[in-house]
Amino acid sequence: MPVTGVVGAQWGDEGKAKVIDLLAAEHTHVVRYQGGHNAGHTVVVGTERYALQLVPSGVLYPHIIPVIGNGVVVDLPTWFKEIDTLESRDISCAKLKVSSQCHLIFPWHQALDALYEQGRGDDRIGTTLKGIGPAYADKARRVGLRAAEVLNATAFKNAVRVQAVAHNSEIVALGGEPLDVEAVVAQFAELGARLAPYVVDTVEMLHESLDRDDALLLEGAQATFLDLDHGTYPFVTSSNPTAGGACVGTGIGPRYLGRIVGITKAYTTRVGSGPFPTELTDALGDKLVEIGREFGTVTGRRRRCGWLDVVMLRKAVRINSFTELALTKLDVLDTFDEVKVCTEYDIDGQPVYAVLPGWLTDISKVTTLEGLPQNAKALVDLVEREVGVPIRIVGTGPERDSYVNWS
Repeated sequence: MPVTGVVGAQWGDEGKAKVIDLLAAEHTHVVRYQGGHNAGHTVVVGTERYALQLVPSGVLYPHIIPVIGNGVVVDLPTWFKEIDTLESRDISCAKLKVSSQCHLIFPWHQALDALYEQGRGDDRIGTTLKGIGPAYADKARRVGLRAAEVLNATAFKNAVRVQAVAHNSEIVALGGEPLDVEAVVAQFAELGARLAPYVVDTVEMLHESLDRDDALLLEGAQATFLDLDHGTYPFVTSSNPTAGGACVGTGIGPRYLGRIVGITKAYTTRVGSGPFPTELTDALGDKLVEIGREFGTVTGRRRRCGWLDVVMLRKAVRINSFTELALTKLDVLDTFDEVKVCTEYDIDGQPVYAVLPGWLTDISKVTTLEGLPQNAKALVDLVEREVGVPIRIVGTGPERDSYVNWS
């Protein structure tokens, strides 16, 4: 089958960008299918570090056509800042395509995001305040503005003005400062004109590619347990990062998905509020944060850290029909005397751990199966056995080539 999907199996930040970067070499298109600029993907190539938010990770390969699918919400200032930064570093963005059906994010979405979160008081969700949720809410209310509308400049300006006035009423009612409507109209008239050359019917384009037997890679943001339907609601994102969301967010039917790769760290992290059974709030948790550099690519927020939870992974396998897993950041555990893996919960919902001896060896330069310490192999074997699907890739360091082909 010509389509590969890549899905986070935890609460995000699993290292999807590195795996996508590895897989992209054998594909012609990399298609982002949901989320917005609340997601950060980091790829390390030699001494160069690329932090991506909206542009698909495959942009680093000259042969790839990077595509923003219809399920994404696009913040134009962020989009163009990212393009300008990449091109200043000699990474061409000329092949980028944006779905005509993408919904756009506007300043009123960000203003409302902050006001909604403020109004929740102690029950805050931990949103990134990027306007993602309100943009998806407007999409569901059928009042959002889509990328295709920039192709008619006059109509687009009028539509922005109407929506800015309408949303200003809600902003003021919630105690916020009203937006300068004409300033917003002028800003987005300019941004819309710049966006227009990128806009295409990506559903048609992708199906034409499938007819040519091109190989497509579908890239998710966030992860399974931030999914609006299947995550730890209400502490979730506003879209569907799961494999089913890949079909909706690209217009590619499920029969085309022949390979679905789940990405998991060798431990667990999450950002913001919500349940976390294996969370470590002690010195071990701090150690994971420090070694794993567990701070958000987009927000800079410290991530909560804990032991790997394969109960979660088993559920993620069911929801996504994973054909395989990639286990990342195994090297972060190099200096731990022992490593724990949650294999079940007790009757009170508390995690029950398998305890394995650590390997106390630097594996960041290991690129062969033979080079892995036996205790590190034992951890991978345990996860594979518990989860029930094969592990194909094991990440051993941050570099592009720091990984082992497991099976």
